[in-house]
Amino acid sequence: MTRITVPVRAPEFPSDVTWLQGGPLTMHDLHGRPVLIDFWDYTCVNCLRTIPYLKKWHVRYAPHGLAIIGVHAPEFAFARERDYVARAVKDLGIEYPILLDNSYAIWDAYANRYWPAKYLVDTNGYVRFYHFGEGAYEEVEGQIQSLIKEASLDAKLPEIMPPMREEDKPGAVCHRGTPELYLGYARGRIGNTDVWPDKAASYREEMTERDGYAYLAGDWLLGKESLSRPEGATGESKLYLRYAAKEVNLVIYPPRQPGRVELLQDGRPLPAEDAGPDVRFEEGRSAVTIDQPRMYMLVNNREFGTHDLSLSTTSDGIGLYAFTFVTCVAA
Repeated sequence: MTRITVPVRAPEFPSDVTWLQGGPLTMHDLHGRPVLIDFWDYTCVNCLRTIPYLKKWHVRYAPHGLAIIGVHAPEFAFARERDYVARAVKDLGIEYPILLDNSYAIWDAYANRYWPAKYLVDTNGYVRFYHFGEGAYEEVEGQIQSLIKEASLDAKLPEIMPPMREEDKPGAVCHRGTPELYLGYARGRIGNTDVWPDKAASYREEMTERDGYAYLAGDWLLGKESLSRPEGATGESKLYLRYAAKEVNLVIYPPRQPGRVELLQDGRPLPAEDAGPDVRFEEGRSAVTIDQPRMYMLVNNREFGTHDLSLSTTSDGIGLYAFTFVTCVAA
């Protein structure tokens, strides 16, 4: 973690934010306790990969006074919906307090710019350390212990946890792979020669030439945040991309009824050994059922590599937001 060398008072939580559980709380309420502020979004792969560590730290150190506060700052408009976040919190088994920072008031107070981001506050209410992104889990836990010991010198604390995943262990390799790929026109990279923002259009199939670009075929509506299949579309709507990664995830919003997306990798249905946990196999086809707005885990290759991935759907109203990629592999 990065140490803050000048006194910085932890910002107060606004009085009008919604708490899903464990609140409302103020920093005054938490005075005398070390506090870990975690900025996250339930559709963010890097955030989701840190949640198992946060849950363990809550169990290990809440009895010693640690308070973990999850500040949910939504990346996409639909993630402002209370019920969607509440369902994710329940499904993930999160027990520490969670609040909704839909207006980014707390995000701005911390001058934060990252998901996930962790800020450690000492017992006097000063921000002492911060860390952006995944990793540094042993270091973060070590600083949690140091703040607990500042408040209670005789605290009997457990040994630092070993890494929870093989790719978190020393010697793991994180390749330089495909960066996050947004699918709306505001931040997206659509590789087609012609695109039509905010308009339902029929796209012709083009060669998938560039890594990290999405290519469209069939009927699509290109919106600011997402790509969706318009109502009344005909035939299949298809998306192609070439990527370099081990794992592929996609944030998807469901149509009015559960939708379906079929996947091909390198021109063939995904092998079971390379399929993400959300993929199901039907008569030799690999597909995902879309029934709630969240991140879906599509591909989990046995090794890092470069592949061509294609998605097709006939589900009107389905919305595709962003691909994320995992590039780290165990030693």
